[in-house]
Amino acid sequence: MDKFEEIFRMQDALNRRIGVELPPPSEEEKAKWILNYTRAMQQEMAELVDSVPWKWWAKYQKFDEQNARVEVVDLFHFLISLAQTLGMSAEDVFQAYVKKNQVNLQRQDSGYAKKDESDSRHI
Repeated sequence: MDKFEEIFRMQDALNRRIGVELPPPSEEEKAKWILNYTRAMQQEMAELVDSVPWKWWAKYQKFDEQNARVEVVDLFHFLISLAQTLGMSAEDVFQAYVKKNQVNLQRQDSGYAKKDESDSRHI
């Protein structure tokens, strides 16, 4: 088992331990958990922002790299749960990433002068 698959396995075990089985059985439950996880990620992003001295007018702030790393991992927990909510496995995420990365490279090669959502429909 590779590390990415192991992370997905561990997140599934953690979710089950707290009483969450993913993917949810209904579209209504799926929508609820997508909102739950995206809200949790927003909060973790705010905590990440608080790890860097973003208040240009305040002299007391210091960059807390250790906490920033923790917040990135917290984000990853919720991101994996979000993928699992959508029924995605580690392999599914990897394959979608590879395809989307290729789209992004093609966009850069073409100058990305025009928005074209259809270039990602195959992912």
